[in-house]
Amino acid sequence: MQTQILGLLPPLMALFFAATFTALWRAGRLKRHVLGFAIAYVLSAIGFLITHFLPADALYTFHTTQLFYATASAVILAAACERAGQRLHLGSMTFVYLLTAAVLAITISVSNDVAPRLIIVNMGYGVMFAMGVTTLLTARRRELIDLAVIAVMAFQAADFLIRPTLTLLFERSIPAEIYRDSIYYSVIGLVLGIKGVTTALVLIGATIAEWTTALRESSEQDLLTGLHNRGSFEQTMRKLLPRAQMERRALSLVVADIDHFKQVNDIWGHQAGDQAIAAFGELVGKMVRGCDTSGRIGGEEFCIAVWNCETGPAVRLAERIRQAFASLEHSGLNDDIRLTASFGVATARDGETYEQLFARADEALYRAKTNGRDRVVNAEERRLDPASARPQSELIELKRAAAER
Repeated sequence: MQTQILGLLPPLMALFFAATFTALWRAGRLKRHVLGFAIAYVLSAIGFLITHFLPADALYTFHTTQLFYATASAVILAAACERAGQRLHLGSMTFVYLLTAAVLAITISVSNDVAPRLIIVNMGYGVMFAMGVTTLLTARRRELIDLAVIAVMAFQAADFLIRPTLTLLFERSIPAEIYRDSIYYSVIGLVLGIKGVTTALVLIGATIAEWTTALRESSEQDLLTGLHNRGSFEQTMRKLLPRAQMERRALSLVVADIDHFKQVNDIWGHQAGDQAIAAFGELVGKMVRGCDTSGRIGGEEFCIAVWNCETGPAVRLAERIRQAFASLEHSGLNDDIRLTASFGVATARDGETYEQLFARADEALYRAKTNGRDRVVNAEERRLDPASARPQSELIELKRAAAER
């Protein structure tokens, strides 16, 4: 009876934490990775309940529980990586699961001993968590709570890889029919309970920290677009540049400006202009990665800091945004009217300040404007056109004259 009660503790705690993450996600309007944590705990709870109630000697029990546990592991790791701005390689996760399932099927067919099955499935989970930790270690986030998330995932990996072998040293063989009465089953219930609570508390702490940050950043957001305002963006850039140089990572800056925007305000009114700005901001927010930073730094001018990205990919990102914006319909304008935008792209050089980087990207934007608009100009390429052939002083004077007009 005591073993049966212990076996129910992990699924009940998992469901409680799933409800907690769901409540935090809804109340704070947080990003989808928080909902991912909730889904992972629901899947874990289902796996626990299947283990507890289905016949231990049934052939399908281990396969079913492995499916739910493996999916839960993949979901929680994918959510943790997305939180850190990284993407988990789900194809590798699927391969590990399929390989483990195949070996498990062979083991079940030749032996009634549960011990080899436990080692096989736990090794699979351990490899999955080790892969997740490796991905997390490549993220640029290194605050204390981020290190805690990495540590708890590393603990999960170590436990899955080491615990089954150590436990089975005391109980070398476990027939399937007595599995729930074994020492291993009692130990695993306790260990999974401790791991579930520890992992959940760390992730809840990370979620609350994100919520707090989101509340603070709401005062740093541009109300029209939801992107960073100018002060917030520049402050972020002054932190990113030294970090990129220290970590030897590329940092590219995209500066964008909506073409002929004054005419939009003059002809269709400021409300139509605001709708166009909001549409461009929404488009940028959808097309950049979680590790990138985007902001509205002026009336119709935007900046995107593209982390760990050389000039070529940054230019392609700007080109995708340019094409997408050029095809957008705007409710405040005539049906046949399409707006365009011009872009300048520059990649930070060693020792370069934000002001210097911005000046080069802004000069590239100016070249895009003078060469016909609706285009992307790369500051790292000195094109042999009339604009690029002019000296810097003349470019500045031309830009001032254009602004005065």
